[in-house]
Amino acid sequence: MNSIQHIFKQKENNLLSIFFTAGFPKLEDTTKVIAELSSNGVDFIEVGLPYSDPLADGPTIQHSSDVALRNGMNLDVVFEQLSSIKDTNKTPLVVMGYLNQIIRYGEDKFCQKVKDCGIDTVIIPDLPMVEYENHYQQLFEKYGITNVFLITPHTSEERIRKIDSLTNAFIYVVASASITGVKGEVSSAQINYFKRIQAMNLKSKLIVGFGISDHKTFSTACEYANGAIIGSAFIKELEKKGVEGIGDFVKTVKNC
Repeated sequence: MNSIQHIFKQKENNLLSIFFTAGFPKLEDTTKVIAELSSNGVDFIEVGLPYSDPLADGPTIQHSSDVALRNGMNLDVVFEQLSSIKDTNKTPLVVMGYLNQIIRYGEDKFCQKVKDCGIDTVIIPDLPMVEYENHYQQLFEKYGITNVFLITPHTSEERIRKIDSLTNAFIYVVASASITGVKGEVSSAQINYFKRIQAMNLKSKLIVGFGISDHKTFSTACEYANGAIIGSAFIKELEKKGVEGIGDFVKTVKNC
């Protein structure tokens, strides 16, 4: 059982995950952000590896990556930071990055570093399924790592069921066919999409992301899935108020 499966054993619904970019707003803030999110009851944390050419990130997350890279963040630094809290952090971490980062860093080296940090789940949005089946599935399994696949409103039922069969953590339900950070109410079209996925009775847990920004959108997403991820809204708040504002942000989302 990986760390995310263990979380679902303890709590099946209304899971809150927060995404942030490692090294933002300051290089040394990575572990501070994780500590604050953990102490305020976030169920699992998605650590973004800053990248200069992201696939689906909107302006806010792109900005945080640019700042982190200018701060001097790179994979060696982030792995060193994450390794330093391996024995004290109690909240599961998920690493989110891009395939080119893995290839350039070295596939085995990347996987070993992830494992050494006590992390067992990754999200690689641009990893083609055929590449996963032909190569990365075996590589990840060698290091005890599970991969999270994304689905969108345009993903076919056949592909969704294939993803379901390959999933050992959760399926990332992208709420809309757009980049991250698009805010607003959850639309009726999105709700119909969530209902369609819900009606498929998949074996995997479902976590909604993209456009989840506050208590209302979080609660709506949780009506149709096991939980939701907030990214851009948190990064904006982090830039505005710093690490000290994390507790208030989480309480506002949870409405507690």
